[in-house]
Amino acid sequence: MKKLNLDKGGAPRQQTDAHEETITTAQGTPISDDQNSLTAGPRGPVLLEDQIMREKIFHFDHERIPERVVHARGYGVHGHFELTRAIPEFSCAGIFQREGEKTPVFTRFSTVAGSKGSPDLARDVRGFAVKFYTNEGNWDLVGNNMPVFFIQDAMKFPDLVHSVKPAPDRAFPQAQSAHDNFWDFISLSPEAVHMTLWTMSDRAIPRSLRFMEGFGVHTFRLVNGEGKSHFVKFHWKPKQGLQSVVWNEALKINGADPDFHRRDMWNAIDAGDFPQWDLGIQVFDDDFADEFEFDILDATKLIPEEQVPVQIIGTMTLDNNVDNFFAETEQVAFCTQNIVRGIDFTNDPLLQGRNFSYLDTQTKRLGGPNFTHIPVNAPKCPVHHFQQDGHMAMRNPKGRANYEPNSWGEEGGPRENPEIGFASYPERVQGGKQRTRSETFADHYSQARQFWISQTATEQDHIAAAYTFELSKCQHERIRLRMLSHLMNVHDDLAQAVAKGLGVTNLPDAAKPARKPITDLPASDALSILKNGPESFAGRKLGLYITDGADAGLVNEIEAEFTGAGATVAIVAPQIFGAKLSDGTTKPADEKIDGGPSVLFDAVALVFSEEAGSEMANDKPSQDFLSDAFAHAKFIAWSDAAMPLIEAVGISDKIDDGMMKIDGENVSDFLRACEKLRFWDRNMS
Repeated sequence: MKKLNLDKGGAPRQQTDAHEETITTAQGTPISDDQNSLTAGPRGPVLLEDQIMREKIFHFDHERIPERVVHARGYGVHGHFELTRAIPEFSCAGIFQREGEKTPVFTRFSTVAGSKGSPDLARDVRGFAVKFYTNEGNWDLVGNNMPVFFIQDAMKFPDLVHSVKPAPDRAFPQAQSAHDNFWDFISLSPEAVHMTLWTMSDRAIPRSLRFMEGFGVHTFRLVNGEGKSHFVKFHWKPKQGLQSVVWNEALKINGADPDFHRRDMWNAIDAGDFPQWDLGIQVFDDDFADEFEFDILDATKLIPEEQVPVQIIGTMTLDNNVDNFFAETEQVAFCTQNIVRGIDFTNDPLLQGRNFSYLDTQTKRLGGPNFTHIPVNAPKCPVHHFQQDGHMAMRNPKGRANYEPNSWGEEGGPRENPEIGFASYPERVQGGKQRTRSETFADHYSQARQFWISQTATEQDHIAAAYTFELSKCQHERIRLRMLSHLMNVHDDLAQAVAKGLGVTNLPDAAKPARKPITDLPASDALSILKNGPESFAGRKLGLYITDGADAGLVNEIEAEFTGAGATVAIVAPQIFGAKLSDGTTKPADEKIDGGPSVLFDAVALVFSEEAGSEMANDKPSQDFLSDAFAHAKFIAWSDAAMPLIEAVGISDKIDDGMMKIDGENVSDFLRACEKLRFWDRNMS
């Protein structure tokens, strides 16, 4: 097995020996460094002349037609962004100047690894891309639901994606990272360890697209009217709060409804329950950047909110489903290079590579350079230029002149405008051309440890279980042990828990770090889902399982109490026709019991008649409904007649504070309990 060697910047280096072939470009040119892009100095911008990086990414971008290589399974929604706090002191961008002004947006959520036909609840990063149709042109904030990423240099993006995609010789597994190729790459790329803490956490299996955060990931610049620059990181904070599911639940949801996230978003907007996110910014200057423990250009790092608080400046509301999925969601083109005056790039090598990659990808996928003529991609402000023709051109400039400068006066077309035109921040750049990674990028474990200690005990259990599951799918022991050697640099508790789950009794030596980890970083509550849960049950769904003869007053009171609190109540019954209640009225069902398992709901209530109670106790779908709700730590309410089912499932002696015998007097108590979303103490016992 070839030894893992790290260069001064922490990049893994595997050099050829007498028995191995030399890697080359497609033109046959031998490559001396396949890890790092060509930059002007160790922290300088990526140079356009880097033919090796460009060829590698260019070929990667063109591997699939017409489906996106990554982010293929997506879901888009229209809405608007309203500025609530103007920030002219930071940026001259028009979108940030006038409080109360609304800007149209189109937002696309997506998984990353799976194909268009993969299920919604794969364990994966979620894309979170927002296209702002500003008065000064389109601004695309193309991020994820996690604030960091696997790699530091875009040069490695094709390798990362190849490793997680189905193996080329067998075309599986689909939409999952639990296999040898992925963990082989990760365990040979220490820079990715921090991101795996996030993907092994519950952040990777959100309950809904409506209940997850979004991040711009990279450090950008804001530039004000006087030309003064500040660094910025963008955050989307869901007003609905954070919520995820557990792994067993995700597997069953994918089986019951592989379109669960899509359906949830469509139904919420269709019902007028419009999801909202606050846009927040972390703004800091060069002094902070110089003093911060890590390099602000390193996309595998975040800036804790305790060090730089998130300032809320506006709210995005998604309130309009698309009219046609293909025309809008499938054809929308996001490009990180799409920015407006007052927003600028930094020298983050991952961002610089994305700027090249995204434009190239969209040009290939959508047939040519005129994808901005497609309505969903077209700016909503005036557009004037001399670009013409090309594949699928829908409009061309009018008049004689298709060039500039020209002498045709008013008929000569558009001209430059130094006052309002985009100008890059005049950052001083100096350095020799080189392929290297800055030594300031070399710390791979400190923030991974910080993420771990910031989680609750429940979340830590889930992370350890996720690593155990994923690594157990690796057939080669060397990969499992190599990954354990990295986890030992994160935290002993994590490494020990995963080793125990894998049956490893003799832990390997800890991987040699490129830079000694910092072990005294404080915990950050902002990194935990459970520490940032919602304050109400609004926007969630109660599964109300009823039978013929159920108490009409109790059923109606539960429905009224929960819908009055902004929740959705789905009626589940033995037949899709519904159930005839005690007062003779028929309550139509939303789901038949064998098609409406409890994994589809955030909490459940059982209201049976005496006669039906015994019958449901012998019904397998009813048993699964209750046993899954109990296993997934959901709050459960039941009427007297449901006790036979509780006994049949074998939990009558395990009734806890997350279970409530319900009558007409305590429905509001059950609602208040459900605001906590899960009764996690059940899983700790």
